[in-house]
Amino acid sequence: MIDSSLTELRAALDTGKTTSVELATLFLDRIERLNPDLNAFITIDRERALREAAAADARIARKDAGPLTGIPLAHKDVFCTEGVLTTCGSKMLANFVSPYDAHVVGKLRNAGVVMLGKTNMDEFAMGSSNENSHFGATKNPWDVTRIPGGSSGGSAAAVAARMVPLATGTDTGGSVRQPAAMTGVTGIKPTYGTVSRYGMIAYASSFDQAGVFAASAEDCAPVLSAMCGFDPRDSTSLERPGEDYGREIARTPTDPEKPLAGLRIGLPVEFFGEGLANDVRAAIEAALDAYRKLGATTVEVALPNAKLAIPAYYVLAPAEASTNLSRFDGVRYGHRAAEYTDLDDMYRKSRGEGFGAEVQRRILIGTYVLSHGYYDAYYLKAQKLRRLIASDFAHAFEACDVIAGPVSPTTAWKLGAKTDDPVQMYLSDIYTIAINLAGVPGVSLPCGFGADAMPVGLQLVGNHFDEARLLDVAHRYQQVTDWHRRRPEIAA
Repeated sequence: MIDSSLTELRAALDTGKTTSVELATLFLDRIERLNPDLNAFITIDRERALREAAAADARIARKDAGPLTGIPLAHKDVFCTEGVLTTCGSKMLANFVSPYDAHVVGKLRNAGVVMLGKTNMDEFAMGSSNENSHFGATKNPWDVTRIPGGSSGGSAAAVAARMVPLATGTDTGGSVRQPAAMTGVTGIKPTYGTVSRYGMIAYASSFDQAGVFAASAEDCAPVLSAMCGFDPRDSTSLERPGEDYGREIARTPTDPEKPLAGLRIGLPVEFFGEGLANDVRAAIEAALDAYRKLGATTVEVALPNAKLAIPAYYVLAPAEASTNLSRFDGVRYGHRAAEYTDLDDMYRKSRGEGFGAEVQRRILIGTYVLSHGYYDAYYLKAQKLRRLIASDFAHAFEACDVIAGPVSPTTAWKLGAKTDDPVQMYLSDIYTIAINLAGVPGVSLPCGFGADAMPVGLQLVGNHFDEARLLDVAHRYQQVTDWHRRRPEIAA
């Protein structure tokens, strides 16, 4: 049951082979056994989970079940959940119990999922390694001396270790795709604005987007379908009807031997240059060969401004963070220092104690680039770069249907290896950040292992609203390979 796909779990629930309560108990027991080693969960809510599972069993008995009814799931701790601790990985919100559900939580609750708990994350989603959490680092299930990727590393590690079959995450600069690649699971970030950000604690509002982790693209599709849809409570939510993101997967190909015949895969020259580790490159090239056998053709495309994505992102995202996090001052929201002399001292001590080093660094950068005299030199220039990067993707999609490349230049590194060098840490997102600047969807799928036996991820990028095709392209690859079925020893 632990290794079952979503389709198999659905069938087991519908035929009475198991119940939602039994399923929830099975995964909760695994969480309690594995979490001391992995630290993937901040909150485990057994009582609530079993209550939701019993309600799901009642729906199933009434023949009122949907694709996700009774399926266990975990939420990244960035999503507000009514009556449950929502910490965002920070001391600042260590005692915050939300009075309402985020849009994503509410949609999935209505779909009948059973929430088992809240997963660990880099503080306020700022990080590429999951080492910045107030609650300690999450460990990679493939090697507990290594990072799982960030900032949604807790969700990725939980799915990789089969502590839960599905999990939510958020992707501001690669925070779904990068940890998915480093833990050997499938993760998708949809088009910006497709999923409402209501109730998702903001880091950088024009980048943040909810996503999904699962063992396969086929399992991601129904979760993403349930999460999407217009929400009037979020001004950036797109007014589009809901979609079935599994519709292309369900399609019967004209030629079963070459189901991707006619698909043009673009290979950006900038994604295969200096800095890409040889073992990662070899795994990516083997995956591309598999796609050619499935009927796809590959063409070279150019993203000439992609090299500027990291400097542009680390101006724009901290600028938005500095304003979004100003509300956490010990008066309106968040931790308040126990001792202070006056109002200014209370602000200083509350924010100094409540925020970790990486969050403080980004707030300072953001405040600086927005300050008088520097706005035009930094912030405005970065916005212009963002437009150029988006134009690059638009031009590239005139020559191809999907863009492919690595997710990260290396596999997961040792815990602590880059904590003293923030710039090296930021460079691990060099292949993912441009996708967030352009607002297009991207998916990471397992495609092999590096020389250190750690997972490697292949990134597929689509044009706006092309999630159904992306998941189909990933699914066809996963039908002829078994990388997504490999499990770390700890998950046995």
